[in-house]
Amino acid sequence: MAPVLSIVVPTLDEAAGIAAHLAPLQPLRAEGCEVIVVDGGSRDGTPALARPLADAVLSAPRGRGPQLNAGAAAARADLLLFLHADTRLPPGAVAAVRAALAGGRRDWGRFDLAIAGRHPLLPLVARLVSWRSRFTGIATGDQAIFVRRARFEAAGRFPEIPLMEDLALSAALRRAGRPACLRERVVTSGRRWESRGVLRTVLLMWWLRFLFWAGRDPADLARRYG
Repeated sequence: MAPVLSIVVPTLDEAAGIAAHLAPLQPLRAEGCEVIVVDGGSRDGTPALARPLADAVLSAPRGRGPQLNAGAAAARADLLLFLHADTRLPPGAVAAVRAALAGGRRDWGRFDLAIAGRHPLLPLVARLVSWRSRFTGIATGDQAIFVRRARFEAAGRFPEIPLMEDLALSAALRRAGRPACLRERVVTSGRRWESRGVLRTVLLMWWLRFLFWAGRDPADLARRYG
């Protein structure tokens, strides 16, 4: 019997947190979901730690695009959800996804965002990301993009580029229909913002997105991002 939902998690050197990340997904496995971890060449034992907590642990070339595509190719469900290794789903996520796509009006969607961390600006950043996504119909990987397999394939899957693969996919998906924008919030780690400076990171990402939409080479953007 096919799973009701396949959750694809890309990893790279996530040994310190992978067990804690996968643990909340175990009740979903009991409810008929499938968890697929796709590792991009970890050197810290991440795949071995993930194996008891996943239905499959695969290897793929490093990069979220190649890793997520490999997980989607191996997935057995018609519904796919792409979950970053530092992002947690809200309670009732699977029911919310299935309800959002029921009836065939929508083929894909994403969650609103919360950012875990101490900096007082992080809640504002999360709200701005959610508002921007709702207005533009463009989603980021931090928002746990979910999609019907047929729509994912028709959109050309994730482009295998060094950066912005999430924006490129959601732009392709949007051309066939706007996303279901769920009010339930996934919680992602604020380590990226706090380690680099919240305002500096926000401004950098705005600039990189502008350059991406202007046609700049994603490899150059990845070097700028560091």
